[in-house]
Amino acid sequence: LLCQDTDECKDSCIYEEDVQILRVNGEQHLHHIYSGDRPVFICEKTVSSYEIMDESRSDDETNHKVKIELGPQPLTIMKARQLLSRYTMSQNSIESPAVSSAPLLPLWVRCDMADPAGTTWLGAETACTGDKVSGVKLYSVTCAGSTVDKATFITLDELKQEHKKRHHPSMVRPSTAQYNLFGSTVVENTTIESQSSVTVDFRWSHVESILETPPLSSTATLNIKVSSGDMRSPMYPLYRELEFLQILADGLRTGETEWMEPLETRSAVQLTREYLDGRMGTSETEIFNSLMERGDLDFIEQLWVRMRNSVTSYQDVGDCLKLVIKALQYGDVKPWIHRDSSSSLSKLILQSYHHQMDHVSLTGLTPVHMLLEMGLDKMRKDYINYLIGQELTTLNHLSYYLSTVEDLQEQVIRLRKLHHLLEITVTCSTFLGLAYDRLFLLTQHLTQIALDKSLWLWKIEQAVSWGVEVSSGNGPREVKTSWLLSDKPLVEHIIFETGEILFSPQILCYNINYPVAAHFVEANHPVSSLRYTGIEHVALPRR
Repeated sequence: LLCQDTDECKDSCIYEEDVQILRVNGEQHLHHIYSGDRPVFICEKTVSSYEIMDESRSDDETNHKVKIELGPQPLTIMKARQLLSRYTMSQNSIESPAVSSAPLLPLWVRCDMADPAGTTWLGAETACTGDKVSGVKLYSVTCAGSTVDKATFITLDELKQEHKKRHHPSMVRPSTAQYNLFGSTVVENTTIESQSSVTVDFRWSHVESILETPPLSSTATLNIKVSSGDMRSPMYPLYRELEFLQILADGLRTGETEWMEPLETRSAVQLTREYLDGRMGTSETEIFNSLMERGDLDFIEQLWVRMRNSVTSYQDVGDCLKLVIKALQYGDVKPWIHRDSSSSLSKLILQSYHHQMDHVSLTGLTPVHMLLEMGLDKMRKDYINYLIGQELTTLNHLSYYLSTVEDLQEQVIRLRKLHHLLEITVTCSTFLGLAYDRLFLLTQHLTQIALDKSLWLWKIEQAVSWGVEVSSGNGPREVKTSWLLSDKPLVEHIIFETGEILFSPQILCYNINYPVAAHFVEANHPVSSLRYTGIEHVALPRR
């Protein structure tokens, strides 16, 4: 009540000295079980840390201690049942006449798997008729741990028998499967996490066997999550270029710049001088990336490429631009530039054609301002070249991103938005092989799209999830028994270890009406299985 009362509004409290009650977002802690939009109570042991001696820092006079933070700690099954029993009784107006009229939030207790069933969670949730509590729904989650032996998996008939222990009539719910098309990578038993992911979720009826392949009649949903900066993305070189732009923009705003590590061994001034002397093509780094390669880079764009790969200070930027402006004044170079170039340097080049150049004082932040303009011009053309060249959009649709009317800070912000749009499009083109019409729609709308039935992605990829559910009854008296397979741990307070592989938690979210889906990976890879039994409805006696 202290945690739930809006007047008290505590995030946690201690119960009977050894139990910690947390008021949390259910989706964050009950990853694959709960998907409600309201908080829940989670009960666990109060132990959260301990101290050990750090021998590497100890001496004769001082002992150094290091605090080790522990993760969530489970309770015994007996303690969990005791807590749920008290929770249930507290909602009974006969047993607790003074109970608050508002029903308590759902209660979930972490369990240590020490019982024969291997229980990892016990849960309870009030069932209401109108604004009155009429019963409590009980949840039980058991986990079988990790295995590579598929023969140990439950069959559909066994799952139905498990369900009939609580309810006789039964119906197999639609099965679910998830395929990971682009995400984290495992290299030498080490998981390299990725912030970007492309998954496809399948749902189908008429399940005939465990781990069956989704039939052609399945409903498929493609989920795309793209985070710029993934080194495996074809867009990574362009992302690095955009990051340099952002550094320049931040420098103009704050007056301080943290320069990137140069890609060139030669100095920026040396590269610029060689470029002006006509010795082009001697750059040690690749000037263009294959995805955005353009054969029409003008003088300013090629100068930008060399400078961004080599400058490490404001002095570098100023010295390089002084060389260029001096060469223009003396007529040593007669460069060509694109007609629509809008940078300050492009205007000086146009003036040099008529030998009437304005004076430019390369002091303060002016050189950085000029370099940022050069980069914006070049990168805008890169994006246009790809999107228009692939006929994925038109200039009218890109007008917001390409506008040069706004100040430089806003121009960089819009360019980053355009980059993210292109990240999604290129990811789908490269890793999914989506047809042109799908890529066109994706570029135009940037919304979730349905897969065409002619595109069967799971034929070329291994599934990463699989689950099935048996249910009976309906409404508040519905009972469900679900079975889940996963290549990751299914609970965060239990760590499974197989050989040298130490699993980390997998985050999944499902609506409470469909509390569990599934996970499974290619053959001979350890998987974790979880059997979810609920909802068992317990009616409360009335007055």
